[in-house]
Amino acid sequence: MKMSDYNFLQPYTFKSGIKVKNRVVIPPMTERMSFEDGSVTSDECNYFSIHTGGAGMFITGCASVNEEGKGFEGELGAFDDKFIPGLTRLSNAIKQDGTKSILQIFSAGRMSTTAILRGKQPVSASKIPAARPGAETPRALASSEVDQLVKDFGDATRRAIQAGFDGIEIHGANTYLIQQFFSPHSNRRTDKWGGSLEKRMRLPLAIVDEVVETIKKYADKPFLLGYRISPEEIEEPGIRFADTLALIDELKKRPLDYLHVSMGNVFRSSLNNKKDQTPLNEKIKQRIGDLPVIGVGGVETPAEAENVIDKGLDFVAIGRESIREPKWVQKVEANDEKSIRYGLSLTDLEELGIQPPYRDLIMS
Repeated sequence: MKMSDYNFLQPYTFKSGIKVKNRVVIPPMTERMSFEDGSVTSDECNYFSIHTGGAGMFITGCASVNEEGKGFEGELGAFDDKFIPGLTRLSNAIKQDGTKSILQIFSAGRMSTTAILRGKQPVSASKIPAARPGAETPRALASSEVDQLVKDFGDATRRAIQAGFDGIEIHGANTYLIQQFFSPHSNRRTDKWGGSLEKRMRLPLAIVDEVVETIKKYADKPFLLGYRISPEEIEEPGIRFADTLALIDELKKRPLDYLHVSMGNVFRSSLNNKKDQTPLNEKIKQRIGDLPVIGVGGVETPAEAENVIDKGLDFVAIGRESIREPKWVQKVEANDEKSIRYGLSLTDLEELGIQPPYRDLIMS
């Protein structure tokens, strides 16, 4: 297929007015190349500068909105104004050849450890450990601390604006703190932040509303706002797809620019209802209407990317393949698909800007 025939190379204009040059997204991936305190490193900027320029949007790995939100070593920080100069360097490294830079913001909650938090106990909605080996029992956040958490997401958004990012993505997926408040497994609260489905939705929606107000206050030009979800949990009790559809009904009332659905396979069906083989993304897109959806999970080739768009999703994320082939989009545009690299050798790492912590993640 010739470049001009691919729908994923067509531009898109969001409701906010921001136009992206194509429908390809580099999704957030943990690269563990920040300093211990969350500051941006030169190695990190170099990596992003190598891997950007082709996709319409490039979303960073998660940046913590407060110190207790740190989930792993080498994670970006967005919890203090001291990080703004480094975040500015990172944003500028991404913004090449029209690629839009998006900062993903999050708090890890119970997915962290006392060691990572330098002696502090991890926090969550309730005192329920994650259903995984070695998980620590977290401390339940007080109601006043939840109020502060909402403000922390707003402050991180302000810093992203001041650092020159084109948008932020709220990380409400992958079992991190926002999802922990939404999940009946991790949220056993009896105050306004937990209990019924409506109360468990309160924190995600409060964070979205806070971020919307922050954008209105500080952005002097259109600024993208995305939200990432994991549609199901397998825990008992846990998030079921009907819960997610209810959350989507509320999210689409807000001025979001896109929904990013985090799954290992973009066409995966339900983990809990094996009888229903309809892809969850198909159901989400039907429910969400004209709000753009980013599909991610196992997409490598141009044909696979095109299939995602043909199936009705608005954007396709190229994750692990973009690590191996940073010029994926450019090679498609040049009608040079045969030169796309689908493997990774240790001898490629220096050329690709991959430093040891990241190497250990992707080569394991």
